[in-house]
Amino acid sequence: MSTMNPKVDWYFNKTTKWQEEFNKLRIIILDCGLREELKWGHPCYQVDGKNIVLMHGFKEYCAILFPKGVLLKDPKHILIQQTENVQTARQVRFTSLKEIVKLEPVLKAYIKEAIKVEKEGLKAPMKTVAEFKMVEEFKDKLDENTALKKAFYALTPGRQRGYLLYFSSAKQAKTREERVAKCTPQILNGKGLED
Repeated sequence: MSTMNPKVDWYFNKTTKWQEEFNKLRIIILDCGLREELKWGHPCYQVDGKNIVLMHGFKEYCAILFPKGVLLKDPKHILIQQTENVQTARQVRFTSLKEIVKLEPVLKAYIKEAIKVEKEGLKAPMKTVAEFKMVEEFKDKLDENTALKKAFYALTPGRQRGYLLYFSSAKQAKTREERVAKCTPQILNGKGLED
């Protein structure tokens, strides 16, 4: 079993709805020989500096997340794709300590498979930017503003996807237009949505 990282202890010591579940998951994951770190404010478990599994809680459930979960076999059909836009990560969700205890051997098997996937250097196939929906409001702006078009296509594929997902997530045309207008200066400056 790997050792607990004192820098991460605060996460397990705080009072939350999922405190018991988090502590049990921590023991299970550390028993698989992973290094415990804190990433994005959540416990993250690594091998050779690569993320294997993360832990997080939500209102309705707590979960572990496999960044390369799409590459796991999933014989028990427990891996969940959070949204249609999540390409490679997969979650296992829990609503009780009892579920975690029952699934312990299965979770360890999935974690060991995730370690193997990482050690073998396997890469998950990613959608190209062209496969993401481009809303009409943004397409029209690109057609009428060549500088914007050039700047957008000069961005990294990840930044392009970020903008396309942000624009397409708005239900109303007016909101999409506002988002495009708001982000235009950022795109022209070569910045991503979160930069």
